[in-house]
Amino acid sequence: MKLEVVCFGALNVDKLYKVDKIAKAEEESVILDFKEAPGGSAANTAVGLARLGVKIGYIGKVAEDREGSILLKSFMDEGVDTSGIIVSKGGRSGSVIGFVDQKGNRALYLDPGVNDALRFEEIDLRYFEDVKFLHLTSFVGEMPFEAQKKILQAVPDVKVTFDPGIIYARKGLDNLKPIIERCYAILPNENEVRILTGKNYLEGAKILLEEGAKIVAIKLGERGCYVTDGRESHIIEAFKVKVVDTTGAGDAFCAGFIYGLLKDKSLKECGILGNFVASRCLTKMGAREGLPKIIDIPTKPL
Repeated sequence: MKLEVVCFGALNVDKLYKVDKIAKAEEESVILDFKEAPGGSAANTAVGLARLGVKIGYIGKVAEDREGSILLKSFMDEGVDTSGIIVSKGGRSGSVIGFVDQKGNRALYLDPGVNDALRFEEIDLRYFEDVKFLHLTSFVGEMPFEAQKKILQAVPDVKVTFDPGIIYARKGLDNLKPIIERCYAILPNENEVRILTGKNYLEGAKILLEEGAKIVAIKLGERGCYVTDGRESHIIEAFKVKVVDTTGAGDAFCAGFIYGLLKDKSLKECGILGNFVASRCLTKMGAREGLPKIIDIPTKPL
């Protein structure tokens, strides 16, 4: 199968406990419910793109354990190609343990496991043959971060999209320069722009364009998104939906936006598609449950 997009990021199983309250040191709390689901920012985006009919592959690392099997099976079920995923003989797959109180406040504990042992040398560059877009998201460790930067040099003709997330935003602008200058589109949220540039999203977007990004698409939560390429700029309102859970909405936005880029849509249409896919994600529990299929995309302009 010739791939159109490859996503490259951490793979984690999310283990979410609903609790009566988030306990502090020396306190106790009661677990009310438990949910386990495959996750990881780039992984959620990959599933979003697969549902929109995109031929999608993945670069990541799991271990030969129960969590690794869950992560691989979820991709196979959704039609995401898994031949780029490295399976480690030892170690454990990544997981996130989360405690969510009754108001929706969260405390998350990240166990990266073998995610952080992914080396550039393990990646088969033939995987990128004819690929149009490479979508990057964050890892905790330094080794996979270095692998991502080396990949950008190894596949100069592939367009890069990048969702830094809070982990990479905290690395600062200088450390992210090798990625940002290769970005066809950078897709941070408002908070990440502030951390990266020290500016509001309008000023921050200008700085990211100066650093080499061709397109900046900033997620503004319930206010929608701001998209600019330096020539045209749009603030695009969010779709009005009943919000059930915000988990994965940013990843869903990336899926819609990248789908728009792939289909040569205008900058504004890409932003609208991002908002649309994110809005569908918000209506169900978890990061993937509400992700739309290609038949759900309106044929008339959104």
